[in-house]
Amino acid sequence: WISAEFALGGVGFTQYATAAYTDNILDEFTYYGMDYLKDKYDFDYTAPSPDQILEPTQDLVNDLATEVNLNAMEQYESYPTMMEDHFGGSQRAGVVAAACGLTCSISTGNSNAGLNGWYLSMLMHKEGRSRLGFFGYDLQDQCGSANSLAMDSDRGLMGELRGPNYPNYAMKGEFQHTGGRY
Repeated sequence: WISAEFALGGVGFTQYATAAYTDNILDEFTYYGMDYLKDKYDFDYTAPSPDQILEPTQDLVNDLATEVNLNAMEQYESYPTMMEDHFGGSQRAGVVAAACGLTCSISTGNSNAGLNGWYLSMLMHKEGRSRLGFFGYDLQDQCGSANSLAMDSDRGLMGELRGPNYPNYAMKGEFQHTGGRY
């Protein structure tokens, strides 16, 4: 079942087992982001406090997501076995984007900052590697950034308002929405 999940690609779909499947690499990329936060913004993730939460600006999201994304893509280039272990562009893109999203949301306490960090990472990965997935299954990896600040009930609610009926773009083809349940 794991190979079937990863073959489909996508933003949410690949994340169901990615953390367990990709060894400690997601952790490594996220800790890089935490170290960057500590060095540049004096943000100590080991002792969270409302006083140190950073303002969720687009400039901050751009800075954090770009730094974490570029580091992760360099790591994949430096260690070809890691790239081989994480087969398929959508799996690598998902791991990198998760680290970017975590870094942005942990530092700001804002779920939309995390989503925008995720989608910025996806767009950077697409520009840097020409594609995210294979067989053209990379639309869902990019289609959320335009909706991340929309308040339409079927597109881009804030993370705190999304419920179980929030459309997962990657799963739409596999599991059609049926009366409020998947």
